[in-house]
Amino acid sequence: MDSTTVRLYNTFTRQKEELKPLREGVVRIYSCGPTVYRYVHIGNLRTFMMPDLLRRSLEYLGYATEQVMNITDVGHLTDDSFDRGEDKMLVSARLESKSPEEIAAYYTAAFKEDAARLNIRPPAQYPHATQYIPQMIELIEKLIARGHAYEVGGTVYFDIASFPAYGKLSRNTTDKLLAGARGEVDPRKRHPGDFTLWKAAGEHRLQVWPSPWGPGFPGWHIECSAMSIAILGDRFDIHTGGADNVFPHHEAEIAQSEGVTGHRVVNLWMHGGLLMLAGARMAKSAGNFFRITELEEQGFDPLAFRYLALQAKYRTKLNFSVESLAGADRALRQLRERIAEWSKDGRAGDARAASFERRFRAALTDDLDLPAVMALVAELNHSDMAPGAKASLLVAWDQVLGLDLDREQPGGSLPEGAAALLEARANARAAKDFATSDRLRGELAALGVAVTDTPEGQKWRREASQK
Repeated sequence: MDSTTVRLYNTFTRQKEELKPLREGVVRIYSCGPTVYRYVHIGNLRTFMMPDLLRRSLEYLGYATEQVMNITDVGHLTDDSFDRGEDKMLVSARLESKSPEEIAAYYTAAFKEDAARLNIRPPAQYPHATQYIPQMIELIEKLIARGHAYEVGGTVYFDIASFPAYGKLSRNTTDKLLAGARGEVDPRKRHPGDFTLWKAAGEHRLQVWPSPWGPGFPGWHIECSAMSIAILGDRFDIHTGGADNVFPHHEAEIAQSEGVTGHRVVNLWMHGGLLMLAGARMAKSAGNFFRITELEEQGFDPLAFRYLALQAKYRTKLNFSVESLAGADRALRQLRERIAEWSKDGRAGDARAASFERRFRAALTDDLDLPAVMALVAELNHSDMAPGAKASLLVAWDQVLGLDLDREQPGGSLPEGAAALLEARANARAAKDFATSDRLRGELAALGVAVTDTPEGQKWRREASQK
């Protein structure tokens, strides 16, 4: 295994820490997955791309990985902080006249298809919450026995006062939680911040399971504690999720998992930044989101979104716009065209390749510094290294980037010199230098390359060369 030290930012400690896998050479990861009551949007997919990039980077550096991503097919309440609102799965079931099981199966398949469009590789396991109800009940019983939970009228709450470390992940305090309580607090709770582990079923509840406290269904937070411990054990390396999972979801997970085991379960917490649209968080509830299929229908390569996401640090917010996606789409197509052209030179070596490779690995080990990697891609792209050597390096790096850089180009490969002309023409059009743009179109036509201008940029195709 590569001896390079990997340092990752731990949300819990707010600093970069050396990765020290519990099992030599194997990194075990639990990732919060989708709640399958509706299509995932590109903001969700950015979150799911983060552990994919983590796995790809670690494997490139010589580690083995084992990733588990849950499928939440038990609906949870729309206000996850204080357990109010309607159940998301049941709302969709009612609106679509389907059973919760049919809703879950349909949107699970759609999620996997959308993830595949972005080259997000499937994890080793996709556990479904409904398959782990017995394990959830067992954890809740242990929490009650250890004084961390209490039951009122068939509903079981976690008592946050019993767990002094509650709030350390999110930097919340019980005073802040009290001040943040909105509306009427459930009078059955000992503290407004106490959260539901098991909820008594109402009269019209469709998803109901028997329990020691009567018929009901699990709270959202207990699901991930049960699945992660059941599959990865009571100690594992990394837990990932979106920044919006820090509180209350992951805060509650820590309390539940450590309340049961009596020790730290997760060594390192990693959270991906939110995707923003016009300054607001992209969210299903707000209705301000895109599906990856919608962008594809507009003529964009789905992997252009992946290319765009690689430009920002995974922990930071990323502002999305169709214009920025169009730019990423053009850049990705041009890079593929160049690699196709360079590859004709053969994958010849170059003495400078080793230096580029060292810098690539150093960026990966520095908390997945993908923007630095993309800057390195641009530097290599414009360097005077041997064309074949450049193509060889970029195709190797694509094991991490996942951009299909050696994908066969539509309309055949470009003739010699055409990629540079296309790039120059794109720059001329961006500068509104239409005289140069038209001249370059003529030069491309002479090479047998027809160019069409679209709102997403120029498209090209090979034609029979003119005699």
